[in-house]
Amino acid sequence: MLKVNNETITDVSSKNLYPHAKSNVARLTIAQALAGANSTVIYATGAIIGNMLAPSHALATFPISVFVVGMAASSLPAGAIVQRWGRRAVFMIGAGCGVLSGLLAAWAVKLSSFYLFCVATFFGGVYAAVVLSFRFAAADCVPDEQRSRALSFVMAGGVFAGIIGPQLVIWTMSLWAPYPFAATFIAQAVVGVFSALLLQGVRLPRSPIKKGLSEGRSIALILRQPRFITAVICAVVSYLLMNFLMTAAPFAMQMCGLSQVSSNLGIQWHVIAMYAPGFFTGTLIARFGAQRVVTVGLILITLSAITGLLGVDVGHFWLTLILLGIGWNFGFVGASAVVLECHQPEESIRVQSLNDFIVFGTMVFGSFLSGSLLATFGWETVLWFSFIPLIAAAITLVLAARYSYLDTRAT
Repeated sequence: MLKVNNETITDVSSKNLYPHAKSNVARLTIAQALAGANSTVIYATGAIIGNMLAPSHALATFPISVFVVGMAASSLPAGAIVQRWGRRAVFMIGAGCGVLSGLLAAWAVKLSSFYLFCVATFFGGVYAAVVLSFRFAAADCVPDEQRSRALSFVMAGGVFAGIIGPQLVIWTMSLWAPYPFAATFIAQAVVGVFSALLLQGVRLPRSPIKKGLSEGRSIALILRQPRFITAVICAVVSYLLMNFLMTAAPFAMQMCGLSQVSSNLGIQWHVIAMYAPGFFTGTLIARFGAQRVVTVGLILITLSAITGLLGVDVGHFWLTLILLGIGWNFGFVGASAVVLECHQPEESIRVQSLNDFIVFGTMVFGSFLSGSLLATFGWETVLWFSFIPLIAAAITLVLAARYSYLDTRAT
């Protein structure tokens, strides 16, 4: 028995605390694959359909920007629901939004309604935000020493999202003539139903700390941690640039005269590259440290932008998207692992939802800017602009390394 703040806690083994660890991680990984197809379909088709339905070409990427707004708007409410009713309630709400997103999008295409399509992508964004919380749910399902690996492994489930999403588009985009992509979104809704059924079986561990203990430090105190600041900035830059370039790429490929199939396959390889490293990112973090993994990720994103500037044929677009995907994985998963080190168990939900809110909220700006830059100045300008946040992230990492070095010297 242990005493914490005069509360008695039973000292239980990891096996008793995490009896369903393997099953939970497996289910969350498969659900990540199925649910991730929702985002892949929207990214692959959003700008194309937006260009078909929008009153102006400048609004072509607006539906994807609304998708990001949905991600940002739902992050904090999702955290509040988790604290009140648990993660499974949020999983079910998210899956419901995913199904609704697909049905509304199909209806919007049939009615040729740009604004209804934007409503559909908003609900798709809500679903995407919930899906990204799977990584933290997986970390809660295992002992502390396995958290980064569980987080990384669940993210790796997105590899299959990279296959399922684009293939759904390729197989179904012309099935319901004369409504291109309408059948695709109906198929997306069906996939959302399967994801919900799978998530019903997730059994999250009980907390060994009784209700009534301290809720932890204040958010203001947590926000002042240098490691948390560094993690958030690197996560913001990694996700911002991934979204910034992936939003523009399909429409840019169309503007360059490349086929829809080439665009779909480019997105497919990009999403596979985003999640495939998840099978070993956790091991790299455990061996070399999260900050080094994040640094490599940002270097790869830089190489992605440079590759895009070298040409506009299929090969250059695909290599740009592949490097971007791997860089995002290292940057975002590494930063998420650092966030896990910045809070106590009783602070986890608040800190994780706040982290996602900051990341997704910043993405909103980048997503809106990406579409307007592409429509007004072209793909090359979008690529050049991406170096600005990369420089900011590099400065942050240098300052963090210097602070860590001085702190080590002082102790």
